[in-house]
Amino acid sequence: MAPAKETREGVELSSLDGPLFDGADARKRDLVDYLDAVSGRILPGLAQRPLSVVRVRPGQEPFMQKNLPKYAPDWIARTAEWAQSSQREVHYALCDDRRTLLWFANQRAVEYHPTLMPVGAGRATQLVLDLDPPPGDAFAHVVAAAAPVRQALADAGLAGAVKTSGAKGIHVVVPLEPADVTDAAAATRALAARAERLDPSVATTAYIKEDRDGKVFLDSTRSFGATIVAAYSPRVRPGAPVSFPVTWDDLDAVTPADFTIRTALGLLGDRDPWHDLMPAAQALPADLVAEGHTIPVARVAAMHEGKRRKRARAAE
Repeated sequence: MAPAKETREGVELSSLDGPLFDGADARKRDLVDYLDAVSGRILPGLAQRPLSVVRVRPGQEPFMQKNLPKYAPDWIARTAEWAQSSQREVHYALCDDRRTLLWFANQRAVEYHPTLMPVGAGRATQLVLDLDPPPGDAFAHVVAAAAPVRQALADAGLAGAVKTSGAKGIHVVVPLEPADVTDAAAATRALAARAERLDPSVATTAYIKEDRDGKVFLDSTRSFGATIVAAYSPRVRPGAPVSFPVTWDDLDAVTPADFTIRTALGLLGDRDPWHDLMPAAQALPADLVAEGHTIPVARVAAMHEGKRRKRARAAE
């Protein structure tokens, strides 16, 4: 029997009945059908943002794809961006429509990681904190660390929306009135530091893993050209979970495994909770920005500390 094929929006879909990936408990068709059904809700978070995807080819390990392949159709929108880390130009796709999303789904692109800032944007429009638990830790620990984050936001006169990452953590997103990117990054650092002070028993801003002492890491480095997995994006994890919006009050009643490409659509119905739960854009509080500018950038501070420790070990 020939592999199943069909066409949607002019995109030929192939091998739909093949397994998606080991442990997914799903076929490629399940991925395509899910992304197609949720397209109207995931696309607003992807449109006009340079996109990285995680793909899984049969018999291969998952891999992150940033450069749009040369065989990609000409109708896919794209943008060239300079990657400072690799010192090269990267040609990113812009997933602006259902047709492009279906093309990526057919390429077995499971995860969708757009940049925080759209193409050509010179101002930040969101603040993001990523709550990352230690390996093997229970989701309840992340929920506990979310409480001081929520309180720190409230104390600053801010409000944010929260979603599961689809892996083991939580993303907190605060929509902003257009702000200077360095000020937004500083405010993110200050917010993490304030949350840590509120409950240092569960949360830490320590960038070096060995310094976290089993606490949830409040990652404040998602700024400038950084990416975040999109709301409603599937993940390459057992059971094929998706990043799913929840209310703050419901965090302790859910687990990331509750939301998968098989269950999410039934839970959503006709709703778009990521849109509905997102507060209106807010101005950055001046005191939060000022405090943040006194806090070193985590990666830079960690790099210097790592060098210091290496010198100390060599001296011993």
